[in-house]
Amino acid sequence: MRPRIAPQLDPASDTGWRRTWFDTIYRHDTPISRNFDLLLVVAILASVLAVMLDSVASIHLRHARLLYGLEWVFTGLFTIEYVLRLVVVRRPLRYALSVWGLIDLLSILPTYLSLLIPGSQSLLVVRILRILRLFRILKLTRYIEESGVLMRALWRSRRKIFVFIFGVVTIVVIAGAVMYVIEGPGNGFDNIPLSMYWAIITVATVGFGDIVPITPAGRLITSVLVLIGYSIIAVPTGIYTAELISNLREAEEEARHHDVRGCAQCGLQGHAGDAAHCRRCGGALPRAAD
Repeated sequence: MRPRIAPQLDPASDTGWRRTWFDTIYRHDTPISRNFDLLLVVAILASVLAVMLDSVASIHLRHARLLYGLEWVFTGLFTIEYVLRLVVVRRPLRYALSVWGLIDLLSILPTYLSLLIPGSQSLLVVRILRILRLFRILKLTRYIEESGVLMRALWRSRRKIFVFIFGVVTIVVIAGAVMYVIEGPGNGFDNIPLSMYWAIITVATVGFGDIVPITPAGRLITSVLVLIGYSIIAVPTGIYTAELISNLREAEEEARHHDVRGCAQCGLQGHAGDAAHCRRCGGALPRAAD
């Protein structure tokens, strides 16, 4: 596998402390970068745990100051990380507007915004901002190698899944309109949107039972929708699984043409199997094993 680097990001300079920090933060194939990722994962999990514990009334009453202090410690750490990610890249605005940049900003912004909302009348808003800190859990996907494979498979199957969802929506709209005509407000189907809600619950085979058909024709349509629901559940799974298998095969094929030889001068790993020199510093590489 090739070493993972944030897509479309370049270091601010080829040498110096910026290059060192770029390799530490964005690369995942050296001992220093792995330790950095590990510390971030621990900090993310600990901060999310602190937010969850703070939502428990009994724990909040006894340890409010401790949890508040921990929150600012984590916010400070993630702020430093966010600033470093912006400083070491050549085009910081591109990273700031990327998905990962927005997630990083969202992980620290609520804590700072809570300082701008004084007064007891705003406690509800502050609580919402504090809950938003749970989005830090999204930062974890950056450090999971397999998440990239899953996301690529989902992205490549997006058109097929969209066509499938459009077909399901069409069935739901038609079924909702038909049930509104057949059952009517007298049996709980007061309008077409409510009837569509019933159709979605039926197709999903959930069946809350808050709205049920009464007439024989309505029950017949319900039976048909349940059968359709069972038959279409496997469709998106099959589409996604096919793309996932295709991605895994491509990854295996790519791995055959790359090795993990490390450069003796700069330590860079993940060169092409037929490479004789390091792609970063130009140093001679060890001979590939036969």
